Amino acid sequence: MLRRTALATSALLIGALLFTSCTGTSTAPDPTGAPDPDATLTVRLSLEPSNLDIRRTSGAALEQALIDNVYQGLVTRDGDDDNAIVPALATDWTVSPDGLTYTFTLRQGVTFHDGSALTAEDVVTSLQTAKDDATIQNSADLAGVASIASPDPTTVVVTLAQPNIDFLFALTGRAGLVVKSNDTTNFETATNGTGPFTVSSWNTGQSLTLTRNDAYWGEKAGVAEVVLEYIPDQNAAINAAVSGDVDVALEIDPELQGQLDGTGDFRVESGLTTDKGTLAFNNARAPLDDQRVREALRLAIDHQALIDTLGAGQPLYGPIPPLDPGYEDLSGSISYDPDRARELLAEAGAENLTLTLTIPSVYPSSIPTFLVSSFADVGVTLRVESVDFPTWLTDVYTNHDYDLSFVRHVEARDFSNFANPSYYFGYDNPRVQSLYAQALSTTDEQQSSDYLAEAARIVSDEDAADWLFLSTPLTAVAANVANFPKNSLNVRLPLASVTVSSE
Repeated sequence: MLRRTALATSALLIGALLFTSCTGTSTAPDPTGAPDPDATLTVRLSLEPSNLDIRRTSGAALEQALIDNVYQGLVTRDGDDDNAIVPALATDWTVSPDGLTYTFTLRQGVTFHDGSALTAEDVVTSLQTAKDDATIQNSADLAGVASIASPDPTTVVVTLAQPNIDFLFALTGRAGLVVKSNDTTNFETATNGTGPFTVSSWNTGQSLTLTRNDAYWGEKAGVAEVVLEYIPDQNAAINAAVSGDVDVALEIDPELQGQLDGTGDFRVESGLTTDKGTLAFNNARAPLDDQRVREALRLAIDHQALIDTLGAGQPLYGPIPPLDPGYEDLSGSISYDPDRARELLAEAGAENLTLTLTIPSVYPSSIPTFLVSSFADVGVTLRVESVDFPTWLTDVYTNHDYDLSFVRHVEARDFSNFANPSYYFGYDNPRVQSLYAQALSTTDEQQSSDYLAEAARIVSDEDAADWLFLSTPLTAVAANVANFPKNSLNVRLPLASVTVSSE
């Protein structure tokens, strides 16, 4: 979920709809032919945006299609294994020793898709609007900004009220996107960004077409056109790949991978994500307010067996995934031990316990089925309440009316959820809250990471939730496609570097 907003509905929903797998194997070599600059790249996605207004409309499908492709901010993420912050519309920046003042040097020669030049005023207005207007997605990411100014046409200075080591990362999200001042574009149906692609057409319910921006300030896109085909059905997506109708298919079902193996036309790749399949405990409701009960439930789950059953994911034993600051391997913190689970339940006076799992209906039934069996083995009866996503938002997230719940938390750097006692987890630990605050306020990245790691150990040791798996989705990439991104594709899909070789 998003780090400092009420709810990352977009991140949750795409996580709900796109459930996939653990490891990839190459079924075709990398392309060896010459890249064709006039080629069209066709990419299969599952979830279509409801409209194109990325600043005011939730939906991770918008981030997939538009961030780094159509819209840009001062900085962005490099997409590598460390999610490093790299320049975009700013060529460089400095941070004052006290961590309060960020001075950005603007890139020259940048134009919007309508031909108008990017100005410092555009940047200042975009950030100020994002800070002041709560309807802007991720507006809360800029809540700590004290002032935004432009002392000259090539410089923007942002001053914080207090240090926030995550500030640059926040600028890589929606609140940091730069749009033209006083733009009259109807952003629900059209776009006007600075990126390497323009939106040339949108066939609602079927596809979104991106066309190379030949006036782009940087290296021109490797293909003339990208067609994002929205194909929700997994079998239809595989058929489209096998028939050559799509060049890349994201989030393929591992059970269907065999249809691609041996064809020689595709290689199957996997990458890292921050997509955490999270079993939430209502820490504020009995009997889940007893740590012994929470620990018992975690001990009752054979995580590797669940992953094997799903054909999906990697083990994750704490709230911070490998791509995020503060990650450390917590695999030694807990293990599958149903005998100890029964002992803890007896100590807590919770034998013959009955609990309810509230789970959005878009998730595979194999998840609740596995949990029902696991908990029954230690004497816990698990009732399953399958609901639609809006109902989950109301009952679980807003009203906190649940025992256990499952959703996929896909957003990066969302540890703040465990430092917020008002969050639907109901977890309240002042030490964790203090460590998180210190992690944000320090200007030392290693110190910040150390604070987060310590806080994460506490969260795991106190069994505030259970992390059933870390998703590592599979992507089928045609043999003549090169440089397709690999990591966090369900929230970010930069396509400018992708090339397609001539047949």
